[in-house]
This record gives sequence, structure tokens and C-alpha cells, in this order.
Amino acid sequence: MTNRFLFMLGLARKAGAIIIGTELVTKALASGKVKLVIYTQNSSQNTTKRVTDKCKFYGVECEMTEHTSDEVSSAIGKSGSVCVLGITNESFSNQLKTLIHNN
Repeated sequence: MTNRFLFMLGLARKAGAIIIGTELVTKALASGKVKLVIYTQNSSQNTTKRVTDKCKFYGVECEMTEHTSDEVSSAIGKSGSVCVLGITNESFSNQLKTLIHNN
């Protein structure tokens, strides 16, 4: 699961189907572009609460991955740590949800 999930994140990034970062994801939630929000296991409590509350408000699914922000950052080719991702493509969001739940 680990390699497939991270590989799928990389593909979604190359396809332009990912919004990166808490600020950008919360803004995109309001516009209705985001189909799924993924946050990492080592996200701060404040970030987790902010993202989950916004997802509930806008009716968007929110999932936590077992991966760290460093692993996710590496998978999508970003330097630094990425804790929150917004998936904008329905197909990618369905596949990523399946991979998260089938760990």
C-alpha cells in the first residue's frame, strides 16, 4: 500500500490534480474544486482541526494518511514538509481513498 499510495500521489501531482498547503486547500474548498482532502499523521492539532472543520462545513471527505509530511513531500516532489493536500480529480480521489482504507 505504501508505495502505491505515494506513487498515486506523484501521478496526481504530475496531472495537476493536487492543491498543496493548508491555506490553498481551505480556499479551494470554498470554491468547490476539491473532491478529497488528505492530511498527514504528523500534522499539528491546529491544522488537523482547521482542515477537518472546513471539510465538514463544505461537505468534502477528509482522510488522514499514515505517512509523514516528509514522505508525502518527497512523493510529490516538493521541498519542505507538506501536511495538507487537496485532490481535485474525482478518479484520483477515489483511488487514493481506496488505498488509504486498504492499508
